Amino acid sequence: MTNRHGRVGRWIVFGLTVVVMMGVGPTDRARAESPYPEIEYTFPNQSVWTIKLNEKGEPDNPLLRLADALFREAGIPWHGKSLPVLRMFDNLQNGSSNFSMLVKTSRLMDCCLYGTLPVASVDIRVYRHGDTAPIGKLEDLAGKSVITIHGYSYGGIGKFIRDKPNSITNNVAIKHEAAVDMLAARRADYLVDYVHPAEEVLAMKPILGLAHDLLSSKDVYLVLSKTYPDAEKVLARLEAIATRLDRKAILGLSGD
Repeated sequence: MTNRHGRVGRWIVFGLTVVVMMGVGPTDRARAESPYPEIEYTFPNQSVWTIKLNEKGEPDNPLLRLADALFREAGIPWHGKSLPVLRMFDNLQNGSSNFSMLVKTSRLMDCCLYGTLPVASVDIRVYRHGDTAPIGKLEDLAGKSVITIHGYSYGGIGKFIRDKPNSITNNVAIKHEAAVDMLAARRADYLVDYVHPAEEVLAMKPILGLAHDLLSSKDVYLVLSKTYPDAEKVLARLEAIATRLDRKAILGLSGD
């Protein structure tokens, strides 16, 4: 009788264990099994990569797919969080977010470690009609009429455009689609935009005889907070994984 009761008890415990395990999602399980604290990957809520939106109505950031591949192989639990740019920088500086993938900026040098190898790159182009003079360098925009998209700093290019001594007429569009429409209607001579979202729009709204010039190319690096445990070793491990991944296939970006 005692043995039978003991067997029944063991089956009950086993059954409860199975039920509990079935209720644990992959993220919860990874979090429980990993020796690493969960990473919060913060990224701008205004994308330089795409105009496409995910199921949450947020920009479908392709770097999230790269982050997922990196952290899965590294066995580190993580989640993404989109924020306005200034708040994103604040979170990285105060340690409430501990990871990102960004162009190098002096603002994060004291609080974060940057990877040594770029994991992606982002180009800024000047789009123009074929009968408009080409732009060889940023200074060539002085005295010209341009179109920009609201909310972008363009890595310092926006400051040059807004500086009064440069005498640039800045026509600000709310979205990439509106900016392309303005260029098509010749509301200005030049459109300054990030290549990937611009090419997505132009694939839907081609402009006959359109030309473009490369204005700037920026490399994107892994960024890890210095407060994360063994930050240097973890970053080196993530970089080693990144070099083995087919990043071009994972990112699937247009406009290259």
